[in-house]
Amino acid sequence: MRFTATSGRARVCQPSGWFIMSVVTRFAPSPTGWLHLGHAFAALFAHAQAARAGGRFLIRLEDIDPTRVRPEYESAIYDDLAWLGLTWETPVRRQSEHFDDYRRALAKLSALGVLYPCFCTRKEIQDEIARAGQAPHGPDGPHYPGTCRGRPAAEAADRVAGGQPYALRLDVTKAASLAGHALHWADLDRGMQKADPAVFGDVVLARKETPASYHLAVVVDDAIQGITLVTRGEDLFEATHLHRLLQELLRLPVPQWRHHRLISDEAGRRLAKRDDARSLRALRELGWTPERVREAVGFST
Repeated sequence: MRFTATSGRARVCQPSGWFIMSVVTRFAPSPTGWLHLGHAFAALFAHAQAARAGGRFLIRLEDIDPTRVRPEYESAIYDDLAWLGLTWETPVRRQSEHFDDYRRALAKLSALGVLYPCFCTRKEIQDEIARAGQAPHGPDGPHYPGTCRGRPAAEAADRVAGGQPYALRLDVTKAASLAGHALHWADLDRGMQKADPAVFGDVVLARKETPASYHLAVVVDDAIQGITLVTRGEDLFEATHLHRLLQELLRLPVPQWRHHRLISDEAGRRLAKRDDARSLRALRELGWTPERVREAVGFST
């Protein structure tokens, strides 16, 4: 299945010819804090992409981290979005209820031989990078130096069996070679993009206590939910390089993408959940209206 950029709907090429498929978008917040103006813009943006094409708008809760998730934050997400005038389909997908989906994806990647357990601590990785003097860099900083990539399989298995903490990393060089061809994706604002899967190096896809990283979970979730248009902030643009590789390895459908601008404060700093004064909850208590929120973020469809 192949996708090309169109205005508003996904165009899919099938052997029998072209047809137009309704847009399915999603807003995927984490219930680890109050929504702020940046979240409001992201939700309004995604909802508008679906609404203008008569498509579907979904909500997904990225709630894998149980140490930070709180039920009051989840309730507030629904309250804030409804207050903004948005509607969505139910039931809402919670990542914490679908760990088996991520384990199955990891099993497929493991069968391809592109995963390896990494036992390095953060300090050990930093020390190794410092000893090397220089290391390839990506959007998240220096690449992992590959310390555990060549570790004997028997030794790695013994460590895992012994209960030692570990992360499952993607051998990106081997994974890219398995793809066998250049990967591309359609960004509705920037046009066709050629993927560079190695941009993050050997990323972590799961940990002993956590069955999926953001990168793995979002790719699996989007496929399961039938997302045809991924809308998200431009800070995640580079992540699409890696996501295209995972989609190829897992034989998942390829959506289109649209990366929107980020909302910043007066000093140009990106809004964060820790800035409670700018949360939608706080602004509502100050008497803000949904219309004022839209004006504040400069939202237009």
